[in-house]
Amino acid sequence: MQAHFKKILKQFLIWRVRHMNDRTFMIFLSIIIGFTAGIAAVVIKRSVHFIAHTLRNSAFVEDYHVGYVILPALGLLLVVLFIKYVLRQPVRHGIPNVLYGISKNNGHIRPHNMFSSIIASAITVGFGGSVGLEGPTVATGAAYGSNIGRLMHLNYKQITLLLGCASAGAMAAIFKAPIAAIVFALEVIMLDLTMAALIPLLLASSTAVLTSYLFLGQDVLYPFEVTTSFDFSQVHYYILLGIVAGLFSVYFTKIYIWIHKIFNKFKNDYTKWIIGAFSLGVLILVFPALYGEGYEVTNACLKGEAAGLFDETIFSGITSDPGLLIILILGLILLKVIAASITFGAGGVGGIFAPTLFMGANIGVLFTLVVNLLGNSVFFPENMSLLGMAGMIAGVLHAPLTGIFLIGDITGGYQMFLPLMITATFSYATVRIFVSNSVYTFQLAERKELMTHHKDKAVLSMMETCKLVEKNFVAVHPDDTLGQLCDAISKSTRNIYPVIDDDDKFHGIVFLDDVRKVMFKPDLYDTHKVKEYTFMPEPVIDIEEPMEDVANKFRLSDNFNLPVVKDGKYVGFISRAKLFSTYRRMMRLHSED
Repeated sequence: MQAHFKKILKQFLIWRVRHMNDRTFMIFLSIIIGFTAGIAAVVIKRSVHFIAHTLRNSAFVEDYHVGYVILPALGLLLVVLFIKYVLRQPVRHGIPNVLYGISKNNGHIRPHNMFSSIIASAITVGFGGSVGLEGPTVATGAAYGSNIGRLMHLNYKQITLLLGCASAGAMAAIFKAPIAAIVFALEVIMLDLTMAALIPLLLASSTAVLTSYLFLGQDVLYPFEVTTSFDFSQVHYYILLGIVAGLFSVYFTKIYIWIHKIFNKFKNDYTKWIIGAFSLGVLILVFPALYGEGYEVTNACLKGEAAGLFDETIFSGITSDPGLLIILILGLILLKVIAASITFGAGGVGGIFAPTLFMGANIGVLFTLVVNLLGNSVFFPENMSLLGMAGMIAGVLHAPLTGIFLIGDITGGYQMFLPLMITATFSYATVRIFVSNSVYTFQLAERKELMTHHKDKAVLSMMETCKLVEKNFVAVHPDDTLGQLCDAISKSTRNIYPVIDDDDKFHGIVFLDDVRKVMFKPDLYDTHKVKEYTFMPEPVIDIEEPMEDVANKFRLSDNFNLPVVKDGKYVGFISRAKLFSTYRRMMRLHSED
């Protein structure tokens, strides 16, 4: 069967090369990828709704104080067991996994991501995990794009474009936001905009949206009607809200990273689950609005019904007091990122878009309540929730354009385009003062593996230190005699000789120029030792160093070759010439249309 498939594939690829140029083929594949991403979004959405509906109507959750606390813990346990015993491979967070695949893995994403993210996220969110579905949907679409690209023997640039098409398609399908999806691919996935990329992105996005319309209907995710036009007298409120959203975005990022590091200290998966399940259960017990994706909460904010979020809770009798309502909403905002981060830490799989939108909508309500309490009436109280969502997307994702177009798309609120621009811009400007990387990129940035729109850094991030190491050097021992060194020189075509001991520990190098004057004096062969001519160069490269650091070491050094070590042991050398030639080759590849 496999041999038959390979034969058919080979015949198709031969036919494709003869009858279809690369650009036409990429357009054809972009439509397929868009449809696939759309189907993935539909499957994830349907699965979550089915699980949630089944559980909600079961006798087990008649009392939410019991069911809605236990269900997230049960869902997280099922995900942990699925990953540990069924999949037996980690399910990495969606969008960071895509970014890593682009920057360090030649666009390759493991095949299991074509189904594992769907299953794990559906269980996580369906059972009430406090995260969204966007990241897993993007990861699933990108996995199909990557593996279809590899199946079709495409090059790195073409596979990267398919990853962008898949990411745009997934976002377009799950949010029904085709314009924002393309902006997302350019701004967050770091895809360069060229004419060769634009048409496939448009086709993938529109195909995915049509697929979503076919199965999920044409209703926007957040029904919202703007009944008032832009008022210049409100500009200072938009600016202030942008700054507030930026500060909350900093809080989101810092808390997310902090909790991520706390859970990473625990090596046992069940320990993580116990701590996470208990913590999440307590949070949901106090604030039931933290249960699940939170789209109902966001819609309530957009309808001006935020006080109803605390009905049938321990706070139901005090929401009529504006001051107490402000405190409750502030608590809900601060705890949402904690609940989402705990869900991830305990083993859950999901996305951060929904928590970000949840916080943004509530920030808009909070802002309106505070301003009204101070006696300065805001003319558009519900609109502030809309703007808060854009501000949080811009700040948390470091993606102001995505924030503007996404909120405009998913709410139909493009009449508020200028306020959206103002709020998103000031939010992004504020967050950049305190945080240099988003929650998607902080780990990659720490390891200097992040692909950015900065061409030089992007190319360096694609290069790997271990692949540039040259090993055709003749090594000598510190206790070797000058005669043995001369024998090594006669066997080598290089003018550098690494000095290593019996344990391969690197002691330095010997330059041919340093022994040239004595190598023709046989009377010194037995009396002089290699260690007398050994020189420890600076700097030395570690095999694990990111290429950006390696390039900086060459820039600050006059050396043409630098030694490479691993745990103090000699590995080889990297030459300035090979580094430069590889850089030029990668730059051409990265810059091709």
